Amino acid sequence: MGSLEGLQQKRFNTTLFQYLLIFAITIFLSGSLLHYYLTKKLITPIKDLIDATKQLKKGKYPSPAEETAQGEVGELVTHFNGLVRQLKAGDENRQKMIADLSHELRTPLTNLNGYLKALRDGDMEGNQALYDALHKEARHLTDMTEQIELLKEWGDMSSRVYTEYNEADMAEVIEQCAVMFQWKLEQEQLNIRVEVESCNMSIHRDGIRQVISNLIENAIYYYQGEGTISLKGTWVNGYYHVSVSGPGERIPEQDQDQDRIFERFYRGDAARSHKTGGGLGLAIAKEIIEQHNGRIGLTTDAFDNVFWFSLPVGRT
Repeated sequence: MGSLEGLQQKRFNTTLFQYLLIFAITIFLSGSLLHYYLTKKLITPIKDLIDATKQLKKGKYPSPAEETAQGEVGELVTHFNGLVRQLKAGDENRQKMIADLSHELRTPLTNLNGYLKALRDGDMEGNQALYDALHKEARHLTDMTEQIELLKEWGDMSSRVYTEYNEADMAEVIEQCAVMFQWKLEQEQLNIRVEVESCNMSIHRDGIRQVISNLIENAIYYYQGEGTISLKGTWVNGYYHVSVSGPGERIPEQDQDQDRIFERFYRGDAARSHKTGGGLGLAIAKEIIEQHNGRIGLTTDAFDNVFWFSLPVGRT
């Protein structure tokens, strides 16, 4: 029995060793496969990011990397794709801005050069009307330059926290803007009706003045027909709503629905003159209002165009 027990023990040890060997090999192979899978899952998005970075370095915008990874790597891929989209959009906007600016500057510069060359060569004689026209073109160029600088300033503000907001009474701000246009309204023989409610709120005073002034100037500049320009300010459901309305040429509905009227240098009709063409005033207004976490828009009917914006009263 003793020898039999020893033989059984030997067989048991051999069988146990075989099972342990099989188990160890299985664990090793499973661990290797799992390690390969996890490593590939981790390395692949990083390799894609490296390739995308190389393309970006060459000035090419890569296709978005697959956002299949989880955790920190997945978050890195998401942020990288967002950065590429932001850079691409910024580059497209810059190119569009340069093209639009070139288009806008070409006509007044051509006019100035043509008239000045004719005066220099003696092909025409100067008079008060001509000098007024030349001054108007020069003023147009100066205003455009100032607007570009202002638009750039507010565009830069949108990328950082801007803290120069102060308590102000919106009724006081609106009335001050209306007073500034009193002389111009008298010259144009136009009337303005101001109806405002008092409301203290935190705003960038100069920025909001710029918006209101742009809208009033827009109403005067495009005035057409008969009627009174109306400037209203009301406090409704936690928002302060400001509107400037006046009779003018009806703006197409597609331009209103898509907010294209607020694009830089947008022209609703390519055949329009400078008087009815695109500009930067409304684009600046939109930039400032969005910086205040507000909304801006346009509604129109058969008689009046109504430009409006709303600011949250409780904005922090």
